[in-house]
Amino acid sequence: MTQPSPQPKLPLMTLKTINIDDLRAATVVMEPFPHLIVPGFVRREALDAIQADYPQLELPGSFPLPTLTYGKNFKLMMDEIRGSEMAEVISQKFKVDLKCRPTMITVRGQCRAKDGQIHTDSKTKIITVLIYMNGKWEAPGGRLRLLRSPNNLNDSFAEVPPDEGTLLIFRNQANAWHGHESFEGQRRAIQLNWVRDIGVVWREQTRHKISAYFKRLRARKNAEKTLGNKGSI
Repeated sequence: MTQPSPQPKLPLMTLKTINIDDLRAATVVMEPFPHLIVPGFVRREALDAIQADYPQLELPGSFPLPTLTYGKNFKLMMDEIRGSEMAEVISQKFKVDLKCRPTMITVRGQCRAKDGQIHTDSKTKIITVLIYMNGKWEAPGGRLRLLRSPNNLNDSFAEVPPDEGTLLIFRNQANAWHGHESFEGQRRAIQLNWVRDIGVVWREQTRHKISAYFKRLRARKNAEKTLGNKGSI
């Protein structure tokens, strides 16, 4: 069996964007699946700069990090959450060896009304990390629920409002059901996964790239159609 290819280690650094000590202090809840929640995981003093450098996403869906344009403060945060210190803490917390596992990051900026259907993540994902980058979340929809069953959004044991800087981590397994009530509009979220092997990264990024291409193509055609209709009045 081919062993996963090791990723180059990012050097240890003074973490400027995330509160790693808050993650160390957090308790993993083991049932019904291992998870933890850390409000305020992103440092308050770094939030404005990261938000200013966040990728400008006008379309819904998940976009692979390598396909996006963003500023240096957002890049610094991406480097830190993929760094060896973060991996070590999560490995200890969830009792899983992540040393030789590759990572994959996707970014969201917009939510569709149909998003949030109950699901589990792909079996190729080992750990899922979600970091929300919105202001104080007031809407009833869009609040991620961790669920006991696959067919009832009200059968939840935890709800995670996508407030600015909130962190959710869970171990992906067959019963790691999650979803949220319908919401439409801006909903910024960063998803980091440790996955089984580098082939997963290639396949997932290719899938997301193709999906993003067709979303942009549809948006362009719709915009052209709207302009054409306006011109005919």
